[in-house]
Amino acid sequence: MRRLLLLLVLVVAAGCAGMTAGRALGPAGVWEVLMGGGSPLDRHIVLELRLPRALVALTAGACLGVAGIVLQSALANPLAGPEVTGVAPGAVLGAVVASGAGLAGWQSPGAVVVAAVIGGFAGAGLLWLLTGRERADPFGAAVYGVLVSAVLSGATAMVLLAAPGELGSVVQWLVGSTEGRVHDHWNLLWPWALCWLLAAWALAAPLTLLRCGDDEAAARGLATGRLRLAALACAVALTAGAVATVGALGFVGLLVPHLAFALYGADLRTALPGAALTGAAVVGGADAAAQALSRLLTGVLDADRLSVPTGALTTCAGAALLLIVARRIREEETSA
Repeated sequence: MRRLLLLLVLVVAAGCAGMTAGRALGPAGVWEVLMGGGSPLDRHIVLELRLPRALVALTAGACLGVAGIVLQSALANPLAGPEVTGVAPGAVLGAVVASGAGLAGWQSPGAVVVAAVIGGFAGAGLLWLLTGRERADPFGAAVYGVLVSAVLSGATAMVLLAAPGELGSVVQWLVGSTEGRVHDHWNLLWPWALCWLLAAWALAAPLTLLRCGDDEAAARGLATGRLRLAALACAVALTAGAVATVGALGFVGLLVPHLAFALYGADLRTALPGAALTGAAVVGGADAAAQALSRLLTGVLDADRLSVPTGALTTCAGAALLLIVARRIREEETSA
């Protein structure tokens, strides 16, 4: 419980850092606005621009962290995650195709989520068909996952050939960005996230048993097939909600579960809320770091405006951590 409270403090700190890292207004000005003062312009910057951006970043991080821990538990694969199981790339593809076809957009946010959910299920289903009997092999499944993700990302890029006007949206969804997120995005995300986070919490105890093996779970009366299907639906829905608002933030859903298991153990009744808070802290911190780096590079390069995507930071940091995690898993299997 103490660790969860400490992590909650870090989440609040990450959100505050995101609200004070921008160019136009410093920490003192933000504090003045939060205390009820400040000019109309300052209040607009803080309450209409920075606050929803910080809330969206924290909530999207929580969604991806929980989606990752649900996937890894349901598939018994420590290398599973929305980014490398076809879920996130499929969700991106669905959202981009729907936007390019004029079926979805920010004027119809619900349609974006529906398209992302369909794409996410399609990506996960494709991986499920390809792995076949090799699902129990985490490294084999990871290879297939990378292959499926690469194919789906390539298909997304091909959308540019049919709808070149969607270039900005494609890049935003592929890389992942919290830039320009306002209350419309927050109002889209939080009810969806709350619903599916509660659903994931309801699956915490059964998924903990499933991590012990199918035989033991079945002996306790669990229908393992239905449980996996429910877990997959929950993970895809959480990923789709995050993708529909901020795009694909690389490696968050893959690596946050490892931190949660290391901090809170194998029981998902504590590890799952730990993953939600860890994911929120990671994305919130990355958002603040991206704003600070954008501000620094703008001054160094003497540019009028330069924005570093949040997803670029999570991808760079996550790639390095992924190598460490994969090596540790391989060493543990070799020693066993």
